[in-house]
Amino acid sequence: MVKHQPLQVYERQLCLSCLTGIYGCRWKRYQRSHDNTTKWELLWSLILLFTFSLLLVWFYFWWEAHNDYNEFNWFLYNRSGEWSDRTVPILATTAAGFTYITFLTILALCHIAVGQQLNLHWLHKLGVTAALLTTVIGVISVNQMWGDEWTVIPISLQATGPFLHIGALVAVTGLAWLVAGQVARSERTRFQVLVVLIYLSGLLGLYVAPLSVTSPCIMDPTHLKPRPDVIGHQGAPMLAPENTLLSFKRALLMNVTGLEADVTVSLDGVPFLMKDHSLRRTTDVQKVFPDRQMDDASFFNWTDLQSLNAGQWFLRDDPYWMVHTLSQRDVRLAANQSVCSLEQLLRLAAPHNRTVVLHLRRPPPGHPRHDSWINDTLEAVRLAGVPQSLVMWTPETRRSQVRQEAPGLIQTSLEKQPPQTLHQKGISRLLLRYNQAGPQDIREFSRSNISLTLYTVNEPWLYSVLWCSGLSSVSSEAPHVLKKVPYPIWLMSPDEYCLIWVAADLVSFAMVLGIFVLQKWRMSGMRSYNPEQIMLSAAVRRSSRDVNIMKEKLIFSGQPQ
Repeated sequence: MVKHQPLQVYERQLCLSCLTGIYGCRWKRYQRSHDNTTKWELLWSLILLFTFSLLLVWFYFWWEAHNDYNEFNWFLYNRSGEWSDRTVPILATTAAGFTYITFLTILALCHIAVGQQLNLHWLHKLGVTAALLTTVIGVISVNQMWGDEWTVIPISLQATGPFLHIGALVAVTGLAWLVAGQVARSERTRFQVLVVLIYLSGLLGLYVAPLSVTSPCIMDPTHLKPRPDVIGHQGAPMLAPENTLLSFKRALLMNVTGLEADVTVSLDGVPFLMKDHSLRRTTDVQKVFPDRQMDDASFFNWTDLQSLNAGQWFLRDDPYWMVHTLSQRDVRLAANQSVCSLEQLLRLAAPHNRTVVLHLRRPPPGHPRHDSWINDTLEAVRLAGVPQSLVMWTPETRRSQVRQEAPGLIQTSLEKQPPQTLHQKGISRLLLRYNQAGPQDIREFSRSNISLTLYTVNEPWLYSVLWCSGLSSVSSEAPHVLKKVPYPIWLMSPDEYCLIWVAADLVSFAMVLGIFVLQKWRMSGMRSYNPEQIMLSAAVRRSSRDVNIMKEKLIFSGQPQ
């Protein structure tokens, strides 16, 4: 019969108590167990692992989608009619959920490392379920409303893939300690073989993963093409109200090579700059014309449009969280902006010899300019006195007529078409969203003398990837950010990448082998203890963690059932 004297000299295990207490509310020593985890708790462990993996992808998606936050908010504004930054609650809940699930996952791994039975507390089970359901609902919602944005993941992997591979290699190599401990601790050969095979299969997959990693930034640096030109999309809308003269002036200060604007035609035939169908978001129309605030912007005449303020909304809503960086002078200038006409924009761009990209929106049916909007726009270009070679014309409507009346305009398409088709239509430039053209498309259009511009490129990592791909120009809402990117964020030759890859694999393999040998030696030493040795070690206050585990097993194995 086992004596209870060791209870008096048993060393406190504060870390173990916190570990099992936080994870399963098992704070007392008698509540802990080294028995095998039940099937029910194993199921919850798998659910926790799946939730962690899903949240990891969800978190990564929103981290890389930062380039398109404004596009997401504008999309929701068109659906709801109310402007707000909807990314803030999404990011807050995602960060909180990911942190919580990651913490539980780490605790579960620690349980495995010290040989403790997994027993997730019911409150944590509710939390895991809530996190899983919330993430699944979020994924389904994004897939239905903003499905094209998922392409940001494979595109971003061109920039982050090599570094994520190294990080995954470090994590899986670290897991070797847990796997080796489980294998050495288990007495079932079939279980040992199964665990080792699963682990080594995953490790081998990581070792050869770089074979599938493709990035334009892995290239001979001597083949790097010139820095892509930057076109100011709506000017510099992060620094000033979009589509205003101040915004375009700020963009010119950032050395942009072109300006991009959204154009519609007023009731009396004046082309002016406005992205939205209504004036509610970017003007004070609710205050000046409260009865007409829901009307289409094109149903206002130019006199009424000039009476509206087009800058105060920017200071109030702060759509890019940049207002706090503005000087007092810039704040005053932004607050006094008015609706800008196309003619004013062209007169601003001409002295600087900057290209102007026009996105035209046709007035709705019933509008007096519904049929003459093309002529009204061409007339504004003529009155501005700018060279036609500075204007990029994008509408497909009556393109042949426009080519005859203004042969100098740069014919630009917004639709991806084969180079041969574009040449047949007399189109020399192509303007696409950045996810519509990969490195191969960029090279093909370049060889066919089609100048390609991709929008909207705001993040340095995306700009660097497109630069390495050989792109000639990008359209950006953040020219002040891209101005600070004089060289791709990272660029390495294939030989350098291969050397890093092989070295990382060899170091990982050596560490995994060493960990398995060390764990086998530790566990074999622990099994060599007999009860008398354990009692003796307690008397001399030996601090071995394995001895403590054996003492705990010995103590509670002698308690009456």
